[in-house]
Amino acid sequence: MTTQKFLEALTKLFPGDRLLTEPAELVPYESDALTAYRRRPLAVVIPESQSEVIDTVQLCAGHKVPFVPRGSGTSLSGGSLPVEGGIVIALNRLNRILKIDPENRLAIVEVGVPNLDVSKAAAPFGLYYAPDPSSQPICTIGGNLAFNSGGAHCLKFGMTSNHVLRIKAVLPDGEVVQLGGDSFESIGPDLVGLFVGSEGLFGVALEVTLRLTPKPEVYRTVLASYDSLEAAGNAVSQVVAAGLLPGAMEMMDELAIEAAEAAVQANYPPGAAALLIVEMDGEVKQVEVDFERLMQVINASGAGEIRIAQDDADRMRIWKGRKSAFSAVGRLSPDYIVQDGVVPRSRLGSALAEIDRLSEQYDIRVANVFHAGDGNLHPLILYDGNQSGALERAESMAGEILQLCIDFQGSITGEHGVGIEKREYLPKMFNEAEIGTMLSIRSAIDPDEISNQGKMFIN
Repeated sequence: MTTQKFLEALTKLFPGDRLLTEPAELVPYESDALTAYRRRPLAVVIPESQSEVIDTVQLCAGHKVPFVPRGSGTSLSGGSLPVEGGIVIALNRLNRILKIDPENRLAIVEVGVPNLDVSKAAAPFGLYYAPDPSSQPICTIGGNLAFNSGGAHCLKFGMTSNHVLRIKAVLPDGEVVQLGGDSFESIGPDLVGLFVGSEGLFGVALEVTLRLTPKPEVYRTVLASYDSLEAAGNAVSQVVAAGLLPGAMEMMDELAIEAAEAAVQANYPPGAAALLIVEMDGEVKQVEVDFERLMQVINASGAGEIRIAQDDADRMRIWKGRKSAFSAVGRLSPDYIVQDGVVPRSRLGSALAEIDRLSEQYDIRVANVFHAGDGNLHPLILYDGNQSGALERAESMAGEILQLCIDFQGSITGEHGVGIEKREYLPKMFNEAEIGTMLSIRSAIDPDEISNQGKMFIN
């Protein structure tokens, strides 16, 4: 089928305002949040029902046209970068919360539902959805599914994969499947676990059953400042070594603090080289015991100023600064790369010291914001794309950070995925046999490789 005939077939599925083909209409879809990479798709379709998505995928499968599923476009690894000659399936209008089941603590939602909307819908029943990426007001459940997103509270409550029970999806050949079930205990192969984190390579999720979590009785939150990143990183190791399991443990460095203050006036301690936010949650009696032990560790960790949130408003101010840090860094630099490597918690201090050394070596500023509890680093590498060679230098430094994570027996990604940004590092983390196994699974599900073509693996 020629391109023109394929487009004509699409017009039978979508009215003109939901089939975008003009250059000006396609510009917003040329990249995701990794704006250094841009490609123009053949077309963008905007389905409003699951059946329209299924019909689109079946049409693409019949004519071997590549397609890219896309939510809100907040991917930081190029995970929803279009394929030239292919189409983008924009899923934001699949945004219905189909059911909240408080008795069984379940939510059934379409994939275009924003993450935070699930918690809002569950709130009247004393429940919420635990995974909380920084972009949770806008990132969608489908995107969270694709990259196995975590967030500040993933240390205690786990990643997206720990909260997904069932997935309705359309495979790249157009077959509609149901993976998993409503029970917390599954029988047979963990197909849900296989699909979550597959970065769109196995087709398009349509509907998801999520596990909801009871709201904690109480939160206790402490903010501590340190005179170096390494000292703050060592404090994280001390908290974990004490046998404590906080709901969240987050860190920010001086540049990230500066950006957050400029953006939301979080009133963080002035002059701090690093901040550590630790939050305990759960039943009142247990939290009070654990928080007392936590304060003993923090007081002995060499912290400068220590603040304990006095009420919920105070707690939310602390978190507002942390949650806004990624976007706020845009106040400091016209461009930046967000990395997403992982190191063992025991080597967090050493990793941060090495990132500081690389910053000096490359003469590039780095703002560090990360999930300290599970060693998930998010160094933001600042550069000006208008300067010749600046992007290349920033990418070179980002690559050294990924190699550092591999050398420290960590991972090249915690929650942002491989996408196109980290494809060349996948063979450095996995051996030939392991990658061969991954490719064989991909080929079995999508032999024509039309679903999110070009992501994760170097073709």
